[in-house]
Amino acid sequence: MMQENNQKKERVTVYIDGFNLYFGMRESKLDNCRWLDIKKLVNNLLKPHQVLGDIKYYTSRVSNNPDKQKRQSTYLDALESTGVKLFYGNYQDGSIECKRCHHKWRTAKEKMTDVNIATAMIVDAFKDEYDMAMLISGDSDLTPPIREVHKNFKDKRVFIAFPPKRSNSSMSLEAKGSQIIGRKKLVDSQFDDEVISKTGYKLKIPTEWK
Repeated sequence: MMQENNQKKERVTVYIDGFNLYFGMRESKLDNCRWLDIKKLVNNLLKPHQVLGDIKYYTSRVSNNPDKQKRQSTYLDALESTGVKLFYGNYQDGSIECKRCHHKWRTAKEKMTDVNIATAMIVDAFKDEYDMAMLISGDSDLTPPIREVHKNFKDKRVFIAFPPKRSNSSMSLEAKGSQIIGRKKLVDSQFDDEVISKTGYKLKIPTEWK
């Protein structure tokens, strides 16, 4: 009987645009929510009729800033301790020059995350890995793959959980359901101050994130 009930539940695979979520929280002044337990957040978003499959977190390794690199590595190790699967794009440094004063300042762009998420959503649909794809991102570049999933897999749907300050209408129109992740969900989904890594090390919340 238990097996039959599980089979009736909607299988959910989650795809997270790490930088989109992070900067959405930063713009919303939610700096005290950066020690975010993604698995706990996802479970707080799921409905009783749903069952969680994989959580896939897409990001890039920051560079040229040892302090930021250390904080990011600590956080990614904490995510892995909960079974979250990590996928990496490229973090590219560059510069912008003012045409008037010729002042230059450093910029950094993340590459490949949207392509990696789009590819995974379509491949996983083809492999029948989910009934619902939960997408945590507000990147409008992901609108076409949402459309293609619904066009080619009539029994599947993409639901969007928008990070703070990241909702947009083009994605909402293509999605089969959406919501904005509120402050309370984020506050209620934090790691403990100390997390044990997969290799047994103690991971402590970065001081700057408290």
